[in-house]
Amino acid sequence: MIVRIMGEGQVKLADSHFTELNKLDDELLAEMESGDEEGFRRTLGALLDAVRRMGTPLPDDALEPSELILPSPDATLEDVREMLSDDGLIPGV
Repeated sequence: MIVRIMGEGQVKLADSHFTELNKLDDELLAEMESGDEEGFRRTLGALLDAVRRMGTPLPDDALEPSELILPSPDATLEDVREMLSDDGLIPGV
C-alpha cells in the first residue's frame, strides 16, 4: 500500500500494517468528532510516526497512486475537517 503524507512524500507499507493504522485512524476520528485538539495532535503524530517507522520512503521523483493520503504533521483539527468535508482525503480505513 502506498501512503502519502502531505508535504513529505510517499511511503510504501505492507498491507499487514493496516490493522495498526486503522486503530490510530479510528482514534483520530473520535478526537475530531469530540473536538479534542490535544488528543488529535497526539494521535496524528502517532499515526504519522507509525507510517514512517513501518514504511519505506519512495524516491522524491516517484509518483505512485496513493491509497491513503494523510495530513501534514502541522495540520490542525480544523484543516483536517475541511479536507474530509471535500472528497474525504483520508478514506475510511
